[in-house]
Amino acid sequence: MAISSAFSFLSDRKRPIVVSVFLFLLLSSLFLLFSPAPTALPFFSSPTSHVSSSSSPLAASPPPQTPISAPADPSPPETPADTSDGSNAGATVGPPQPEVNAPSREFTSHAPQPDRGTPASAVDVGGSGNTNETPGTGVSGGGAARVAVPSWGVCKVGKGVVAADYIPCLDNVKAVKALKSLRHMEHRERHCPKSPRCLVPLPPGYRSPLLWPRSRDMIWYNNVPHPKLVEYKKDQNWVRKSSNYFVFPGGGTQFKAGVTRYIQFIEQIMPNIQWGTHTRTVLDVGCGVASFGGYLLDRNVITMSVAPKDEHEAQIQFALERGIPALLAVIGTQKLPFPDDSFDVIHCARCGKPLLELNRVLRPGGYYIWSATPVYRRGKRDEDDWNAMVTLTKSICWRTVVKSKDVNKIGVVIYQKPTSNSCYLERKKNDPPLCSGREGSNSPWCTPLDSCLLLPAVSSSGEANSWPISWPERLNIKYSTTSDKSSSQLSQEKIDSDTKQWKDLVSEVYFSEFAVNWSTVRNVMDMNAGFGGFAASLIHQPLWVMNVVPFDHPETLPVIFNRGLIGVYHDWCESFNTYPRTYDLVHMSYLLQGLTNRCDIIEVAAEIDRILRPGKWFVLQDTEQVIRKMDTVLRSMHYKTAIVKQQFLFATKGFWRPDNAGSESR
Repeated sequence: MAISSAFSFLSDRKRPIVVSVFLFLLLSSLFLLFSPAPTALPFFSSPTSHVSSSSSPLAASPPPQTPISAPADPSPPETPADTSDGSNAGATVGPPQPEVNAPSREFTSHAPQPDRGTPASAVDVGGSGNTNETPGTGVSGGGAARVAVPSWGVCKVGKGVVAADYIPCLDNVKAVKALKSLRHMEHRERHCPKSPRCLVPLPPGYRSPLLWPRSRDMIWYNNVPHPKLVEYKKDQNWVRKSSNYFVFPGGGTQFKAGVTRYIQFIEQIMPNIQWGTHTRTVLDVGCGVASFGGYLLDRNVITMSVAPKDEHEAQIQFALERGIPALLAVIGTQKLPFPDDSFDVIHCARCGKPLLELNRVLRPGGYYIWSATPVYRRGKRDEDDWNAMVTLTKSICWRTVVKSKDVNKIGVVIYQKPTSNSCYLERKKNDPPLCSGREGSNSPWCTPLDSCLLLPAVSSSGEANSWPISWPERLNIKYSTTSDKSSSQLSQEKIDSDTKQWKDLVSEVYFSEFAVNWSTVRNVMDMNAGFGGFAASLIHQPLWVMNVVPFDHPETLPVIFNRGLIGVYHDWCESFNTYPRTYDLVHMSYLLQGLTNRCDIIEVAAEIDRILRPGKWFVLQDTEQVIRKMDTVLRSMHYKTAIVKQQFLFATKGFWRPDNAGSESR
């Protein structure tokens, strides 16, 4: 044979071995030459998802970031274990784990997420070849859910901004430096940059927050490591540093003897206020660390505590870490993000010129509580301020109901807003002027302050809308709103149906299907609140809900306030006015499809990640297509995800601690 002849120089002993090797190599080469091209192996595979090997045309360049490489061991850092009563057992364990007995029969399996250190890539979800995408949105018009997932990095912030406390719309250093004036607190207002595609790091030593109600009185120091208030307000008993904790004794500028006695004093001098029955919703302006609102919770009163991000350092961050409803806000040049005639009571220690805006959001017949030095001191400056307040309150028809001092000689004056328009129309001087039909009727979202006096909506009898019935009955009663443009979209039938649907859904799915440890949930965000049905279904849980109504949706926020709940307007293509890590559960229902016509799903996910606490939960209810898009993005951020009943995405945020978490350089 030819082959044998070719190897004739080999010995008889070696020749068969060499011939066999030669034949094996020859046959292998022929097989590879004539066989079909091999299919590229995917990065991961599952029955419903795969990763494309091509780069996405939608992959937008993220802003400068510090790159994060995936850790060798993805397990979260050790954190102290909170016991069910809020005490700390002293042991170090991982973050809260899903409950063992959570149903899993309808969960779909999910493959490992891409490494954060990998380049941006287009991820197809759904298995269809039809991409039909809108450029720049990351949202598919049909078929595959194709999302450009970035290589996540740590957000870089401006000089003087703590990276772990980054709030994009308030920490826009470049925009603030470009302001022509700071006279009206413009530097404390929202100046939103392009939505960042980056992650906010944890502060060193971060731990799972203490549980409510223990958290009202103490929090971990390392979670909000800002001691300036301890020294600045040491004579007012706001906050103290004790070992590894901040402790809140319940003091304040106007209630040094304690907030409990102050609340009792107000009801004593004004019995009609009836905390928790007649009065349910309160706005506390310039709230400090929000002890006033925190202790009113004992009276079934829900308080929206607001203050700016200012030199006093982290007041609202303290409040939210304690588990008290709070929002970063300032009355500068724009309206507060609340509807007209919404709060039963407004409390303020030092408010003067912004009274027109506070009058707008105060319910007709509601009370304004002013506790400030001009009420009880007699210095020249205090007397001038008092006289100015008298003139201003008379001009907007507020009636002085009571003026008194407590045992510590701290004074309080309580005004009441009228329930009819007769006083406004009978004023001798039209100052401030009454708003015309076009003025004062705009949505309060990103709208300049009114310079005119807005008349409350009145019935044919000349009376303003009636006061809601007592709490808790008002939760399930619908009241008319002051918005003519929204009245056609609001009906008792729709609200009743919404209430029933959410009650059933929360009971049958949220409490039974999701691996949520509800005993650890205190701060809840509903990103698309509608009529507040989700919040109403949780009313018997020891938690509170921030009901967010997107600014371009039907104007249902007045209904939410009428029900005795709280909320705000917002645009989810921008950052929310809160510190990072301030909510235990973020909930979104049928919002993304319309939202991502204006912004990218990746930017929305980055904002959700910013405000959600590590080890806590995000729940999305939407179409299967939308769910799989968000699922892809969340898994790229190392979330643990599961799809429930094909219409819910349940995700748990991990304890991601990048090596350069302390970086604050530009």
